[in-house]
Amino acid sequence: MSKLMNDPRDYVDEMLDGLVLAHPSLVRHGTGGRVIRRADGPVTDKVGIVSGGGSGHLPLFTGYVGPGLLDACSVGNVFEGPNVASCSEAIAAANTGKGVLCLYGNYGGDRMNFDMACEMAEMEGIETTTVLGTDDIASAEADQIGRRRGVAGIIYAYKAAGALAEAGGSLADVTEIARRTVERTRTLGFALAPCIVPGAAGPTFDLPEGEIEMGMGIHGEPGIWRDRMKPADRIADEMVERLLANAPAAAGTRVSLLVNSLGATPLEELYILYRRVVARLDAAGIEIVSPLVGRYTTSMEMAGASLSLCFVDDEIDRLVQAPASCPFWRVG
Repeated sequence: MSKLMNDPRDYVDEMLDGLVLAHPSLVRHGTGGRVIRRADGPVTDKVGIVSGGGSGHLPLFTGYVGPGLLDACSVGNVFEGPNVASCSEAIAAANTGKGVLCLYGNYGGDRMNFDMACEMAEMEGIETTTVLGTDDIASAEADQIGRRRGVAGIIYAYKAAGALAEAGGSLADVTEIARRTVERTRTLGFALAPCIVPGAAGPTFDLPEGEIEMGMGIHGEPGIWRDRMKPADRIADEMVERLLANAPAAAGTRVSLLVNSLGATPLEELYILYRRVVARLDAAGIEIVSPLVGRYTTSMEMAGASLSLCFVDDEIDRLVQAPASCPFWRVG
């Protein structure tokens, strides 16, 4: 597959150069420029929020830096977590003395490097807390939620925690709302075609033409079944059924619904899914608030989509609707 690039080794850095040129609200920061921070940051007297992860998932992770969202984000190579130095630099860039929440996906390399960065930050007198995104229901059973991966649903935690931090919330309160939002969010995705990492000899996984894999992860992690392609309504029905069966104990009857393209799937097809999902949720007596349709978490040019349900309570609903601004998501 052809890609718009020069040397594959420069792929991430040239992308980051273009990102900050196109969006002056963002600045490259740190050794090697592998941190993206707010151009107006750090914001005085505010809890900092940082995230991080591999490239290849835009707008995740770096695209959500902005008022009411993240303060800084460390970025690694494509599908590779950020290194310890960039995690440390992101924490320092977000620090104003009120503490820093590290909010990122539940992946081994990310955990290891952020854990070390947090230890280093504590030695420098920066108080840190950590919340992991664990919304992917296909990656572990319901009794092993702590093993689940973080995927598109983590943006709800960005939004709720970011809004509370912007309003002056304490580190403890911002951490707790992030934790509760993660706890109340569920995601399930499917793949129709693989992607190719820049410089790789072939695709990240093999999926024959005309087949679908339900539950595949955003790096090509194996899903829960593979079969011939099915009509969109049947796919939507199964996804809604599985997500509702995995709803948190205190779910309630209001959700924010995210229909997300994994990269190559066009908006037209997302709206075909959305119409069916809305009908199924309505039949289940569930009200949709703050719906989102588009590319919010991708996997390069992978074809496929994911559905996320954030089972909001009154506070999360208010925070999700609070003003926020970043290059890829504006609220209010």
